[in-house]
Amino acid sequence: MPRPEREAGGEVIEKPKPKTRKPRLFQVVLHNDDYTTMEFVVKILQSVFHKPEPEAFRIMMQVHLEGKGVCGAYTYEVAETKVATVHDLAREAGFPLRATVEEA
Repeated sequence: MPRPEREAGGEVIEKPKPKTRKPRLFQVVLHNDDYTTMEFVVKILQSVFHKPEPEAFRIMMQVHLEGKGVCGAYTYEVAETKVATVHDLAREAGFPLRATVEEA
């Protein structure tokens, strides 16, 4: 079988690599209230946000003294899930602890 002849100008064109962007991050913020205990806030920071005890205590004190404290920065979906988890755990324990998502 005869081989087809190559045409001139048949250079290989590379596809440009798509540029990937890092996803935007959103902060999960806990808000102070007059009913949620400090111990419960530390427990939430350790169980939901995987903070070691000293860092959990520091964030809890920031929430207590300044009115709010940042728990971490996550993609939007993860941040929303963590907020929902905090609200569910607080409701089960009978506390009005509030968490929100803010753009980092």
